[in-house]
Amino acid sequence: MSLPAAFLAAVERLIPRERRFDDPLSTLAFGTDASFYRLIPKLVLRVESEREVVELLKLAHAQQVAVTFRAAGTSLSGQAISDSVLIVLGDHWNGRDIRANGAQIRLQPGVIGAQANAVLAPFQRKIGPDPASINAAKIGGIVANNSSGMCCGTAQNSYKTLAGLRLVLADGTVVDSEDPASVAAFRQSHAALLEQLAQLGRETRANSALADKIRHKYRLKNTTGFSLNALVDFDEPLDILNHLMVGSEGTLGFISAVTYDTVPDYPHKASALVVFPDVENCCRAVPLLKQQPVSAVELLDRRSLRSVENMQGMPVWVRELSSGACALLIESRAASQSLLHEQIAWIMASIADFPVEKQVDFSEDPAVYNQLWKIRKDTFPAVGAVRQTGTTVIIEDVTFPVERLAEGVNHLLELLDRHHYDEAILFGHALEGNLHFVFTQGFDDPAQVARYEAFMGEVAQLVAVEFGGALKAEHGTGRNMAPFVELEWGSEAYALMWQIKHLLDPKGILNPDVVLSADPEIHLKHLKPLPAADEIVDKCIECGFCEPVCPSNGLTLTPRQRIVIWRDIQAKKRAGIDTAELEQAYHYHGLDTCAATGLCAQRCPVGINTGDLVRKLRAQEAGHTGSATWLARHFATAMQGTRLTLAAADTARKLLGAPRLAALSAGLRRLSGERLPQWSAVMPQPVRLQLPSAPQPGDQPRVVYLAACVSRAMGPAAGDAEQVPLLDKTRALLEKAGYQVVLPDNLDNLCCGQPFASKGYPQQADAKRQELLLALLQASRGGLDPIYCDTSPCTLRLLQDLDDPRLQIFDPVRFIRTHLLDRLEFTPQQAPVAVHVTCSTQHLGEAQGLIDIVQHCTAQVVIPEGIHCCGFAGDKGFTTPELNGHALRSLQDAVQQCGEGISTSRTCEIGLSQHGGIDYHGLVYLVDRVTRAKEATARA
Repeated sequence: MSLPAAFLAAVERLIPRERRFDDPLSTLAFGTDASFYRLIPKLVLRVESEREVVELLKLAHAQQVAVTFRAAGTSLSGQAISDSVLIVLGDHWNGRDIRANGAQIRLQPGVIGAQANAVLAPFQRKIGPDPASINAAKIGGIVANNSSGMCCGTAQNSYKTLAGLRLVLADGTVVDSEDPASVAAFRQSHAALLEQLAQLGRETRANSALADKIRHKYRLKNTTGFSLNALVDFDEPLDILNHLMVGSEGTLGFISAVTYDTVPDYPHKASALVVFPDVENCCRAVPLLKQQPVSAVELLDRRSLRSVENMQGMPVWVRELSSGACALLIESRAASQSLLHEQIAWIMASIADFPVEKQVDFSEDPAVYNQLWKIRKDTFPAVGAVRQTGTTVIIEDVTFPVERLAEGVNHLLELLDRHHYDEAILFGHALEGNLHFVFTQGFDDPAQVARYEAFMGEVAQLVAVEFGGALKAEHGTGRNMAPFVELEWGSEAYALMWQIKHLLDPKGILNPDVVLSADPEIHLKHLKPLPAADEIVDKCIECGFCEPVCPSNGLTLTPRQRIVIWRDIQAKKRAGIDTAELEQAYHYHGLDTCAATGLCAQRCPVGINTGDLVRKLRAQEAGHTGSATWLARHFATAMQGTRLTLAAADTARKLLGAPRLAALSAGLRRLSGERLPQWSAVMPQPVRLQLPSAPQPGDQPRVVYLAACVSRAMGPAAGDAEQVPLLDKTRALLEKAGYQVVLPDNLDNLCCGQPFASKGYPQQADAKRQELLLALLQASRGGLDPIYCDTSPCTLRLLQDLDDPRLQIFDPVRFIRTHLLDRLEFTPQQAPVAVHVTCSTQHLGEAQGLIDIVQHCTAQVVIPEGIHCCGFAGDKGFTTPELNGHALRSLQDAVQQCGEGISTSRTCEIGLSQHGGIDYHGLVYLVDRVTRAKEATARA
């Protein structure tokens, strides 16, 4: 059934075309969230203001059109998908307001949870909710799902730490609990609604059996159904309304802003791992630990420990644990180290009488506690990594009363065995009795669906009826548990939930079939296929953790969406369906606008680099193998051609002027069908390459300087305050530090191969890389001398899969950090400096090293929020400039107080300069400016 014509016409007037999506590629891409369900929306709308939300809800209400809201799409129970209208948040929902020295924070729904904590960190505060998805999940979803995590328990979740809410009701009415005028107007316009809420509260509190049941249910973690505790915890109807919104999953209204009471973020922490011989002893220790000053207690059964025991870096003893072993990972935090030590003593004394199979004592050493938490965090991806292609990974989320936790664990293990989920693991937040069990499930044949149905039916009976627990502790009800809400809560409470739904959403337009559904089989419908697509990405679980770091997120597709579309293309091809139109759209959205820098792999729980798939597909299309081979063999000629092209462009600038040349270039680019690159005022001038002769032998330490091809071709822009090329500036800095600088022979013919690899010519790329490694081995006298590469992407390519231990290859950050800091005397400048950490610097593990070096150089370091990859991607800034522009759309506002920015990649610096409005330079420019040689170095 199509959407009403009147609705569509009104939407077209309200939302610009570039923020309306109804084509097959976009609707399929947005039809996926992190759950194992899929619905394809008829229309996707990206909203940028509350006014747009208000008008859309008024239209939807009038036309009875169902709408679903989505923040990050990381929810797991099917609550962020729609077959009607999907409303997603755009860029302009990122506001935050820190109050009372960090005691409160007001947030818009588009703020990522980790970003909220980052701005609170200077105050040693944080928001209470701490979901595992906090690096990707947005505040709107965190509140709407009442998400929690390992530390927040029930005391620090969104419900308990809510200080204020601004919301939009189904009819488009806005009410802000922190705005007296808004509240007064709402009391007048919606007096009947408020009185009905107040009456529901009075009736619920007067029903002692129901009120007691509600209080009992919420002593546990519980996100099944609506937050009925609002009716017993509050008597003021607006307070009831606000707290009903928490955990309502977009079924009662839209959360436009939330104010949290923040919680302490203690600076001192320590972790320990205690392995008990069996489940019973492990679980009996939990109630005792709950009385101690612990911030987290994570349970890991033997299956979960077994799933990670063979991973790199895992201690040998994990493999040697007995078959019944069960572990608790314990963390304690405190405001001071002395208090932390006191707490540790109390904690260990409380469980001193329990039998222990293995124990890793409390440690404050980051290397130790990070390894312990790695055991816990790697369990979920371990299951995902071994699942059969075509199956999905399901992570269920239940709560048992803590005093019956051992029984619950053993019964769950029996159920998993009986239904032959042999790969399943069990872990969880033990303090709250909250257990996650992870298993793989296929939905491609009726027998598999029937197995899942039977298993979940038994789980629901076990948890909700036999143990009086919660079927959803922190992941939200969604579609997944909607049919079981009445089983858990009973008919009286269930009827009360429907009353609330009808009161706040009388036309049923808000996220239908989520939380409450009249369909007893809704959890078995719209199951998402995960067909084989390519071995590079087949392990993807579509969680969306990758999306915040992707430069094309919001422009075309994210890594998750690229995989979704490619899976669909492959499935359609196998079914004999014509995919020509979809593939044509995918070429631009999936391939041309992918930076392929691999930051997605750093966020992916199973380590998928979607850029590898993109490069593979580009290689299949690459049709100029002969030209690539010629360029590889005549690279010095290509370099000279590049310098001549830059010289011609610079001559045109001088003759025409920068504005006229930019306009002419834009016109020529349009006429060429976007094939010609775009000229801009930050385009580099050519380097006049004059390589020095080989140095005479001396007593100074030697360093081999690999000037990357971009450094040999691209000098500063004409308008840059710095006019010394990077090659000359680097040599000067190294010599200042007392080094004898050696250049490899035949330098201008050398290349790491990155330009060839990114274009889909892996053979030529590998040949150039190997040629360069041999030249570096010779220049470094068989590895005696360190090798300094001035461009971090080139360094990364050389170091990846490097199997020659003799070569010591350094990027600028690591070399300055390890070789120059002790040789130079720093006089920091006062002017603030913006820092861009390139993708390759992040991959090299030198992000913090770069920041630390800049902090040696200036009193104020500015790191723009939310910019992870600049999107220039080698030459994409020239050939696909919209990717670079989109990735850096917020840069200028973030760096306006800075006079300079620094980075470690010349091409990245071109785009950063253009979109930041300030000159970006290589790190060596800043270091050289604020340093002089130490006396001992100068004498040497």
